[in-house]
Amino acid sequence: MNAPITDDPLGGIALGDPALAPGRDLLAEGRAMARDWRLGRSAFMAAEGVTSEAEYKRRAMAEGRMMQHAHIGFRSIDRTVEAMGALHARAAEQGARIDRFGITLDWTMGYPADRRADLPRGTGIVLTGPEDFARITGASPAAAHFGDFMLGLPGALDNTRAAIAAGATAIGNLGQYFTFRLPYWDDDVATTEATLRALGLIAAQEAEILVHSNLDDGFAGLFLDMTSAFGMALIEKHIVEDLVGAPLAFCFGHHFSAPLTRAAFQAALARETATPGTMIFGNTVAYQGVPAQNYASLASYLLADLCALGKHHSGHAVNPVPVTENQRIPDIDEILEAQLFAARLAAHAPGHGAVRNDGLIESMADRLVAGGRAFAEAALAGLAERGVDTDDPAALMLAIRRLGARRMEALFGQGAMAHGARVALVAADWAEELDEMAAAWVARQEGARLARRVALGTTDVHEHGAYLVRRALTGLGAEVIEAGVAVDAEVMVARALEAGADAIAVSTYNGIGLGYARRLMAELEARGARIPVIMGGKLNEIPQDSNSSLPIDVTAQIRASGVHPCAGLDDMLAALRP
Repeated sequence: MNAPITDDPLGGIALGDPALAPGRDLLAEGRAMARDWRLGRSAFMAAEGVTSEAEYKRRAMAEGRMMQHAHIGFRSIDRTVEAMGALHARAAEQGARIDRFGITLDWTMGYPADRRADLPRGTGIVLTGPEDFARITGASPAAAHFGDFMLGLPGALDNTRAAIAAGATAIGNLGQYFTFRLPYWDDDVATTEATLRALGLIAAQEAEILVHSNLDDGFAGLFLDMTSAFGMALIEKHIVEDLVGAPLAFCFGHHFSAPLTRAAFQAALARETATPGTMIFGNTVAYQGVPAQNYASLASYLLADLCALGKHHSGHAVNPVPVTENQRIPDIDEILEAQLFAARLAAHAPGHGAVRNDGLIESMADRLVAGGRAFAEAALAGLAERGVDTDDPAALMLAIRRLGARRMEALFGQGAMAHGARVALVAADWAEELDEMAAAWVARQEGARLARRVALGTTDVHEHGAYLVRRALTGLGAEVIEAGVAVDAEVMVARALEAGADAIAVSTYNGIGLGYARRLMAELEARGARIPVIMGGKLNEIPQDSNSSLPIDVTAQIRASGVHPCAGLDDMLAALRP
């Protein structure tokens, strides 16, 4: 179910801000910087004889060739550079081609450069300037992709200038602008202005630089209706291509589990966009077993993607995620195995594509396009009616960010109303799966009730764990108090106590749970409050003095801080029972 539509759907928020500079001025400032910040020459450009990855992608599209994306998650720049060169060479020796590399950048890179030094490191790489970026773009003959924590955050301009100087021609992640909030940073005006200046700089380059947007990191990972997600893609396209004048390249896939949904969404994008996509990301949430079991999940989503691209080649690279991803950061051999698997599967894909049900796929694509267009039109018209200048990219982006996914879908979603909420035209895979998991778990409790008032919040933007907990708690009769998404520990405690909660539930994602648990317990102690706190999700962290770059399990340390760590819903229930 979606958020109910209330008498005040805006919740008292202001969609605009007098402090925000006009978008045309911000874009002009960014374009002016192109005099000093010009596109450098990467090893990829030299090896392939191209001026950009977009040019390379169009060549591959014309040839009908499938492209492959490899992602490296090491924390060390030295280790990452070495791995990129070795992987490209070893894959080529065995007849496979890695066309592009992505790296895991640290969340601290989202801040302006002068704010990063004293921040605790996460699990990714920190690149400090053009020289560091150039080490990545010079590491192999494949294209270097800079995605998360680049665009869409306060450090967008610093990051974009350095990436351009190093010869990067795919820079993201615009999707994060609409959903991500950095800890202890609430200046959404500064974030918007930094992003628009960076977009202006990109648009002013002579070569075609792809503005990358991972839809799953934006509203596609939060909307319950995939037609809303497709509509948001059309709005992003309007902002970047029509209002800014830069090419927008989409990525999706993390939370698309059903082969039909993946194929139909790709077909719909191919119809409505001319710019080549970056990649179709792996369905990482499907990895829930040992490597042998995960190979089945890898084959399932990868075959769907390859067949879809065979029908409508949209320029996306496929992303074979190593089958150890759910257990640890994959090493070089594991990344190589996944790439070789993808290359071999690509040879088999045409035969499977010949027997798939194109009619079923195109029918869903029809619904996605029709519903998405209607959503986009309704959103732009509705925002204009509420005083937003929809011809100003800065004003439009800020309004959408402040509305958020739930209000956007409640106001402009195209599904019919039922019980105060909208019924999805094309239900999101992730929501259906979590609904089923929660319902099955509640049924196993054999009528048990939980008379608790639980404040539920997340340490970061990833809300799916909280969604599952919410459904499970309400299924047992508990009252759930929404403490916030990507909310600081001190704020979460304040909201919980103000609402009279008798427990706090925290959902965390990756690498920050221990520090958050300690801050939260310190705040409770400072307020003289004693209520149980539970935490679930990825309970890992990279020690600050680590030389391995690998995260370690911190469940024991979280327990020692006074927080109850939960590996699943059963642990949650045990901790919350009186």
